[in-house]
Amino acid sequence: MNSNSCKNKSAIKRKGSFDYSLILATVGVLFAISVICVFGMFYFKLANIQQLPPVEKYVYMNRMNLAVSPFIIALILLLGICVPKRLLPARWLVQFSLILTITAVAVSAWKGLAMGLVTVLLASLLLQLVVLLMAIAGSRHLHFEKSGYWVRVGSSLVHLGIILFVLDLLLYKYLTLHLILFWVTTASTVLGMICCFYAHGVADLVQKINRK
Repeated sequence: MNSNSCKNKSAIKRKGSFDYSLILATVGVLFAISVICVFGMFYFKLANIQQLPPVEKYVYMNRMNLAVSPFIIALILLLGICVPKRLLPARWLVQFSLILTITAVAVSAWKGLAMGLVTVLLASLLLQLVVLLMAIAGSRHLHFEKSGYWVRVGSSLVHLGIILFVLDLLLYKYLTLHLILFWVTTASTVLGMICCFYAHGVADLVQKINRK
């Protein structure tokens, strides 16, 4: 076995381990956010928070926001890594993540933490739109764990939905934009899951439509 073959196998193994670690980290963060949200909703109902004075309600909401904030920040940073790995070689990811982190810190120091996080999300959103368009075009230059046209398109749509979901959490005060992001997030995520879980059925349906 030559040295090039050993290097290729080692690179593939490292990439698989890196991808697996990202998946575990993302699932863990999403699970933590879900637990906090579910607990917050049940506690709000059982403790009759809705009947408390507005000041106490505000304190409760701030407390819950403080509890979930670290996980939202972690999710945004993970998205800042997960999205470009579809486009960039593994050796470039560290440099890209470093540049993105420095930019986010600089914007946070200048305009506040929320704007720094929005900057990361907008960069991720732009890259994800590029990934989605390339996946729809059938590009072979994307890095996916799974093969199959509709699986790749579906995965791109799900990632897009996650980015929009987190962006929606940060921009919830803007009612019109919040509603638009909510419905686009819902449509993207549901359509993406259909394409991923029922790829063969989607492919057959598209073939039938094309024959007509």
